[in-house]
Amino acid sequence: MGLFNSSISSFLKNYNNKSDAVLEYLIALILITLPLANIFVSVATILFLLEVILFKKNKRIPNLAFLVPIFFFLLMAFSLLWTLDIAKSLLGIQKSLSFIAIPLLFFFSPKFNKERLNTIFRIYSFAMILYCFFYLTKAFLNYFETNDTSSFFYNNLVPEDPGAIYMSVFASLALFYFVQLNNRKTIEKIALSVLILFLFLLSSKSIITIDFIIIVCYYAFFAKISSSTKTLTIISVSLFLFFSIFFVKEVKHRFMIEYETAFVDNTLKNSLEYVKKGKIHNVSIKEAWNNKKFRESDFFPGTALRVYQVRIFKEMLADNNIFFKGFGIEASQVHIREKAKKYKLFYDYGEYNFHNQYIQTFAELGLFGLLILVFMLFLNIKNALAKKDFLHIAFAITMIMLFLSESFFCRQRGIVFFILLFCLFNSSSNEEKQNITT
Repeated sequence: MGLFNSSISSFLKNYNNKSDAVLEYLIALILITLPLANIFVSVATILFLLEVILFKKNKRIPNLAFLVPIFFFLLMAFSLLWTLDIAKSLLGIQKSLSFIAIPLLFFFSPKFNKERLNTIFRIYSFAMILYCFFYLTKAFLNYFETNDTSSFFYNNLVPEDPGAIYMSVFASLALFYFVQLNNRKTIEKIALSVLILFLFLLSSKSIITIDFIIIVCYYAFFAKISSSTKTLTIISVSLFLFFSIFFVKEVKHRFMIEYETAFVDNTLKNSLEYVKKGKIHNVSIKEAWNNKKFRESDFFPGTALRVYQVRIFKEMLADNNIFFKGFGIEASQVHIREKAKKYKLFYDYGEYNFHNQYIQTFAELGLFGLLILVFMLFLNIKNALAKKDFLHIAFAITMIMLFLSESFFCRQRGIVFFILLFCLFNSSSNEEKQNITT
């Protein structure tokens, strides 16, 4: 028995010495499983939880940045007191447990220096390359079978779950990792090229725009290269974006729909995104904001849809006493359905959320929920700028801008992606400000 206890003690001692490395791999595993079914994300998160509880003893003073998402979750829990849809709200609470679980786990975890962050993001970024090759291989096989080039684009390229938007967000983080490497090896240059191709094939207008802005900012302010090389690189990136939008048919189609939505009224087009056959009417921004009635054949391109959703939220604020407390977590959808019926929209539009995290939070948690969300994003960008950490800055800017067009917290993978990276970046040591070099 004594020998057994001694062996266990020796194992635990040796394991504790390697535990930090295990923690890095588990965090990378959580990020890698995000494109998969939620069960894989949950299992990886549980492994992370067990690792921290069983082997981490270095509890430290709570970080203010960690407390903010905990308060955000507590407000969600309190909304059970006034929600009109208790069943939906309970499911929302269950889905949002990461807002409290992951920050609490980081209280017991060591700080993550630049070297440890590099290990996590390097594993994650190369894993994203494997996803790219997998989806591109499937697209080629489908193309050979159907001779349909749409197999390579948008939601035809990746499964509906996670979908093009979420895969674009996940791939963008890997893209930024390879962009900020000072001395890229051949394999890293290939990886960067594959990610750029993959993101353009996914054709997410918002992500392409955000990524372009961030990459230009990197070469303007962060890249350790000569001014002439910076200028040449920015011009090259801009030309690549221009030619991709105007000469790649599928990408051009998605951007032109948004142009016509904003600047052309009463457009009549065949839309690839609409389920009904025949010609449909693309609703303009002006019509989305002003029309008293619509038709089932009306199609809302991305910008027009979001304008319509802002409009109905404004009406909800006027019609309901939700300014301070909201409808309750996950309890706003029934009101969106009512608005879709009122305006005679195709029934699918009643199933869409607000596609804006700021509005989604305001509608469900009221003004205080919105203030907590904004404060969380403010702390994130403030800490990123203080450390001059490009990856952290890229993540912070991406989230601020993406929340304008997506209700990112309506899906578990969106919550886990945000809160894990939020805690990871804000846990890192402030004294290390240099870019990663490999």
